[in-house]
Amino acid sequence: MTRLILVLGDQLSDDLSALREAKDGDVVVMAEVMDEASYVRHHPKKIAFLFAAMRKFADHLRDKGFTVAYTRLDDPENSQKIGGELLRRASEHDASEVIATEPGEWRLIDILTYLPITVRQLPDDRFYASHKDFQDWAEGRKELRMEWFYREMRRRTGLLMEGDEPAGGQWNYDHDNRKPAEADLFREGPPRFEPDRITRDVLDLVEQRFPDNFGDLRPFDYATDRQGALKVLRHFIDNSLDEFGPYQDAMLQDDPHLHHSILSPYINAGLLSPREVCDRVAKAYAEGKVRLNSAEGFIRQILGWREYMRGIYFMQGPDYTDRNELGHDCDLPPLYWGAETRMNCLSQAVGQTQRLAYAHHIQRLMVTGNFALLAGIDPHQVHEWYLEVYLDAYEWVEAPNVIGMSQFADGGIVGSKPYVSSGNYISKMSDYCKHCAYKVTAKTGKDACPFNLLYWDFLVRHRERFQKNPRISRIYGTWDRMDADKRKTIRSEAADFLTRMDAGETV
Repeated sequence: MTRLILVLGDQLSDDLSALREAKDGDVVVMAEVMDEASYVRHHPKKIAFLFAAMRKFADHLRDKGFTVAYTRLDDPENSQKIGGELLRRASEHDASEVIATEPGEWRLIDILTYLPITVRQLPDDRFYASHKDFQDWAEGRKELRMEWFYREMRRRTGLLMEGDEPAGGQWNYDHDNRKPAEADLFREGPPRFEPDRITRDVLDLVEQRFPDNFGDLRPFDYATDRQGALKVLRHFIDNSLDEFGPYQDAMLQDDPHLHHSILSPYINAGLLSPREVCDRVAKAYAEGKVRLNSAEGFIRQILGWREYMRGIYFMQGPDYTDRNELGHDCDLPPLYWGAETRMNCLSQAVGQTQRLAYAHHIQRLMVTGNFALLAGIDPHQVHEWYLEVYLDAYEWVEAPNVIGMSQFADGGIVGSKPYVSSGNYISKMSDYCKHCAYKVTAKTGKDACPFNLLYWDFLVRHRERFQKNPRISRIYGTWDRMDADKRKTIRSEAADFLTRMDAGETV
């Protein structure tokens, strides 16, 4: 009896659990469908990246001997739904069962669960931690802090361990990794790839079908197959990893990549495995090619944050993206869609996102995320924006980062405090403020950095919730010692700024 083996666009891995189940006579089903390409208005580069990578992976599977039923977006028989394509292929091949690897979004899990055909969903064991592993770790804990989970994962995997102790005697080298960067004409960015015939065909299709989506489709220079992804990995380890640690939080407006790897799109789509990436980084440290704080800082992003975020997403359930513990309800302002703004940091972060479908973690957390939180933007709108605009965004990893870490909308499950700051942090870690219409040193007045005003306004609005938080409670003492007139001016100017922004004025 023929069975269907479903491979989704973020499951482009030879070691996928569903593919390991395949037998002679089974048919692999892959499909470009409008439902997946448009449930949010994805950046056109993301759609093009996935469609091109899917087409190449389908060819790769055929070369390995699999029978592949592949549906292109413009196929006139395309039902434009994953469920519809599975049912169509089941009818064509007289198949009675679908074998799938569990998707990374509750939405897709539900689609497969309620199809009128038997669908067996297998665990996605490309991750280090299974759902049960994370639940066992979380059971009985009052706080689910990533740092403790990360340490347990280090012990389990042996990565950067010396017996029972962490390499170098410390688990975390964050204190060594907060240096601002300087412009460097000789710093190498990631490899760029000229689109081949398959990619060019996809670019033309995306240009035709998604002309109004936010983001620049061209130029397009991302890798779209495993060979290219491996080249990006080798380049990062050989040229950028050693300096990654010290400068991972830095931001420069004329250098979007700095020493970052740009590997997350390839890992999240399945072209690289997290294990091979972490193993190669650990090997580079063991061979003395890179410093420990860089190797540890990078491995923590994958073994720590990436695994932890997946655990939180599946533990919290399908309604996680609707959390709004702070009651924020303002609309996302037009500046997030490229409208003019006088705030250079936001202009740079959004403009880079528009061009590249990429921004690194501090640009996301401490610029676009920080501003949205300070301004009281509806966290679900913020969540959908991040899901739409980044090449590496999939709900299982994006939602906990935004709803939990960035917007504190889960009430503190992910973060022990809200990640908010005045303009001083951005000034310290970037060159954005040097080119801004506002003055980061001005606390009030027409030239005052909006982050300075909104920082205090946010803390005062939510004082009842945060004044007893041990990580930020002392800040309220600084507010209380301010001159009463200054406090009144800050609140008044913050309210005026938000009113003007809400009215659509350029701010």
